[in-house]
Amino acid sequence: MAKTNLTSKSNQLKVGLVQMAPIWLNRDKTLRKIEDFLHQACKENCNLVVFGEAIVPGYPFWVERTDGARFNNRVQKEIHAYYQDQAVQIEAGHLDSLCKAARKQKIAVYLGTVERPVDRGGHSLYCSLVYINPLGEIGSVHRKLMPTYEERLVWSTGDGHGLQVHPLGPFTIGGLNCWENWMPLSRTALYGMGEDLHVAVWPGSQHNTFDITKFIAKESRSYVISVSGLMRRSDITSDLPHSQLMQDNFEEIQADGGSCLAGPDGKWIVEPIIGEETLITTEISHQLIREERQNFDPAGHYGRPDVTRLVVNRSRQSLLEITTDIEGFPDED
Repeated sequence: MAKTNLTSKSNQLKVGLVQMAPIWLNRDKTLRKIEDFLHQACKENCNLVVFGEAIVPGYPFWVERTDGARFNNRVQKEIHAYYQDQAVQIEAGHLDSLCKAARKQKIAVYLGTVERPVDRGGHSLYCSLVYINPLGEIGSVHRKLMPTYEERLVWSTGDGHGLQVHPLGPFTIGGLNCWENWMPLSRTALYGMGEDLHVAVWPGSQHNTFDITKFIAKESRSYVISVSGLMRRSDITSDLPHSQLMQDNFEEIQADGGSCLAGPDGKWIVEPIIGEETLITTEISHQLIREERQNFDPAGHYGRPDVTRLVVNRSRQSLLEITTDIEGFPDED
């Protein structure tokens, strides 16, 4: 299969935006659907493919629709326990097949997941954006710094470990989850690392993506990819716990997509796509970034580090630090 040579001096990169509905709350079936879309992107000679926020195994739409804030409630506990079971645990190999597919096809992937990491005890959930490079290696796992509103009933707060960027052809790529994209300092951290291709992932709906995609593009003089999911009442399958309760309380369309792409001049390259499950592909040129940064570069010649600077703590936060070198205890050595 012909592929763009990412080690060349080419200005071009072909990107794929996957707007899809997950097989809601089913990790394995959703991952198989994602791999199908990845293969489609490869047939289109994409170098990068992006999937929406928490697409594996799905966004927790039930919380706001089924009285999710009721404390110690049996219904909410049972749904949450099921959600935990379907979450992604990278250490257990849940993404191994996708990484293998990315390596085989030499394509980079940004994937929104609900992560259940071992390093935080193995039961708390995080909204995590995973980057897989064209070698099939996981380059970063960014845990959402602050879940939004009712999300805090389901997801834990993340840390700065995943605030990282990655080289991809002529570009430097980074990403944030949903309303993190409204956080100026989080954006600035990525700008300062050289980001010029920004990925913003969302659970869905044009009202999330329409304004901020073009705004970030114009502020940063970067390309901005926004990718959203879809969620319909018909996606609630009868095998889910309390499925009838959810079906009775969900809107017919819970999330309508809105995936789009803006250029570093703030103009649409792909306007928001509504209600359609699709792979959107387009080619972008690095030259336009260099042109737009001629007069404004927020972390470069237009920045004033002598006046204002940003400190980023990139350490992975954990309750436990294991050491064998404690006063009064012999070293294992």
